[in-house]
Amino acid sequence: MHDTLNIFNHFLGDRVGEGQGHRRALLTDRGATTYDEVFEASGRFARLLQEAGIGPGDRVLIALPDGEDYVAALFGILRLGAVVVMVNPQLSVEQIRYFLTYTEPKAALITSNVEAPFTEALSGIAVECALTVTGTPEFKDRLSVLNPDVPAYPTSANDPAVFLFSGGTTGHPKGVVQTHGSFKNTTSLYGQGTLGIGPEDVTLSVPKLFFGYATGTNLFFPFSVGATSVLFDERCTADVLFNRILKFRPTVLINVPTMVNSLVSHPQADSKDLSSLRLSTSAGEALPVELHRRWDDLFGLPLLDGLGTAEMWHIFISNRPDDVQPGTLGRVVDGFEVRACNPDGTRVKTGDVGTMRVRGDSLALGYWRDEEKTAAAFKDGWFISGDMISFDEQGYVTYAGRSDDMLKISGKWLSPKELENCLLQHEAVREVAVVGIPTQDGLIKPSAFIIAERIVEDGDPLASELQRWAQDRLEPYKYPRSVHFMEDLPRTHLGKVDRGRLARGELAPRGQVHVGPPPRPRAPLISRGRSP
Repeated sequence: MHDTLNIFNHFLGDRVGEGQGHRRALLTDRGATTYDEVFEASGRFARLLQEAGIGPGDRVLIALPDGEDYVAALFGILRLGAVVVMVNPQLSVEQIRYFLTYTEPKAALITSNVEAPFTEALSGIAVECALTVTGTPEFKDRLSVLNPDVPAYPTSANDPAVFLFSGGTTGHPKGVVQTHGSFKNTTSLYGQGTLGIGPEDVTLSVPKLFFGYATGTNLFFPFSVGATSVLFDERCTADVLFNRILKFRPTVLINVPTMVNSLVSHPQADSKDLSSLRLSTSAGEALPVELHRRWDDLFGLPLLDGLGTAEMWHIFISNRPDDVQPGTLGRVVDGFEVRACNPDGTRVKTGDVGTMRVRGDSLALGYWRDEEKTAAAFKDGWFISGDMISFDEQGYVTYAGRSDDMLKISGKWLSPKELENCLLQHEAVREVAVVGIPTQDGLIKPSAFIIAERIVEDGDPLASELQRWAQDRLEPYKYPRSVHFMEDLPRTHLGKVDRGRLARGELAPRGQVHVGPPPRPRAPLISRGRSP
């Protein structure tokens, strides 16, 4: 028989049992919530779901904004031995219908502002899912009279705990079935071992809790040691984040490259008070080295780039607070093994790019209801990722993009990340995504979709200038054949750039589009740090 492990106890029940119930668990605009209060509220949610027929192994969908109810609901579900299905509460009817059909939850916890799209999504599909609208006065009254004394179900380390989802940039998101043991393992190895999360820390996250990256760093990690999580439900902007940092004085910021860029680009960035922070993380997308350097110059605060996957739940390659190498992902987190491999599974030479393989005790059970993809990605205890990486002699890892993003141009491979990083060094480029777009003759050509630092009107030479910029710094074939200026870049349900929509031409550019041959004969290659 497997040893009992329920992460409701590991992250919450044990804190109360240890006498830490009086400590601050959550900080929101409404005030502080103690561990005792979260424990009791989770019991009431568990009782509510129990009375609705939810039991061990049943799936319950959460589509709630970040706040006290989200945390109580999540731990209430885990308390019953049921499985948490976390989704973005701001989904379209079509997306909601997909998640309901795919995961078949027995219940869904929502708010009144999304009741209509959820009701519409349920119509016409063969899924019996009870919708519970939280947050209303009627719901609060109903919850308050329920008996919170619900024992934790004795799940094991290998039992399903949470569904996490892939980005879904090239198709529907895949459900990754993660276990109770995975969350305990990574919390210990990365949360405590690498980040050094301790009882006095206060965490604040840019991504919302439905994103597994935030579930860890802004909930499970602090809860594992009796620390405090800051939650807010409004959309995160640079101004919102600066204000929350000033108000709540967090010590750890959970960040993503897009927001790193927004913070360093803020006109008053150099006057903002970040003195409470001891470090910031960055994950979810690649962090360009130039952006990292701008952060260092402005804030002088350790920014820890790293890489993780839903399949291994969270980060297993990371920079350290005392060992930051801009332009790299850092080194492998103690307790994990990572290799850069050829297609046949053999290791590539040091310095060469290969497909990432990783193993450790945070490995998921597989993809929900997809035996074929599970068999292809999970082999002999390894997860075979689509991420491309290389190791240097010191063990630092550099990210080269995803294998399905790689473009074959003129018979040679181009990593979109390499071209993106080059273009980001130009002062007029705020954000950029490079994708391959087929031409009339069927060839794939790299195209750059750019959010510029200024308004680009017809006739503006910036597009040609950016092509020349890339030509002067990269190999001849790597420049963008077309440049599109956008108001915004499309995002997936996880907030990552939706490269699929860009490649399919579903979005209209903001202004000028420059399409054509090289703007001039290529000059001799010069060093990347020089201007043309």
